Amino acid sequence: MALPKKPRGVSMPKSLTTGSGAPDIVARTLEDAIGTQVRDYRKRAGLTVAELATAAEISPGMLSKIENGQISPSLSTLQYLASALNLPLTMLLAAFEGGRGCSYVRKTEGVAIRRRGTKVGHNYQLLGQSLSGNIAVEPYIITLNTDAEAYTEFRHEGIEYIYMLSGEVSYAHGERSYLLTPGDSIMFDSAELHGPERLVKLPATYLSIIIYQRR
Repeated sequence: MALPKKPRGVSMPKSLTTGSGAPDIVARTLEDAIGTQVRDYRKRAGLTVAELATAAEISPGMLSKIENGQISPSLSTLQYLASALNLPLTMLLAAFEGGRGCSYVRKTEGVAIRRRGTKVGHNYQLLGQSLSGNIAVEPYIITLNTDAEAYTEFRHEGIEYIYMLSGEVSYAHGERSYLLTPGDSIMFDSAELHGPERLVKLPATYLSIIIYQRR
């Protein structure tokens, strides 16, 4: 049974919320959705605001307003932006047209990637991604192979949650270390130096979820 549609800016009825401490839902505008998509794809392309603005033949000030949802861009401006980002125009509208996002990844179909700071023997498999909104969520399965090297110099914005699946490692955060065995978990401010300090039993795998605010 489909949930009833709600007017813009109105919170969902309490009977439809979960037991978590998350705030009620507030509707996003089309301008917000487009701005988020433009900003996210610009960052994925490694472009600055000035670089994308030049490629799309608009001013940096206008691009900044578009990314912040402050103005409603014309169809031609969106077409220029999509072309500069090498995307179909529909991708910039997808977050609004598709409703609330959902990322589904079947077993063994996660994307193998190299994250910034990836070390020898550390394999990352991206399990999904947040499709829109101001908060980004990156879930990974991380495998430390038998040739993995200890590394405690990871540092990035946001919060990270780790759930140990197999193997055994001593995980450092700041000046403290925590022994992680299957079933153990740790959540921490990832702006502090962190990483596997002592590789006790390899291979080891753990779920890592990184949450941070998009800029």
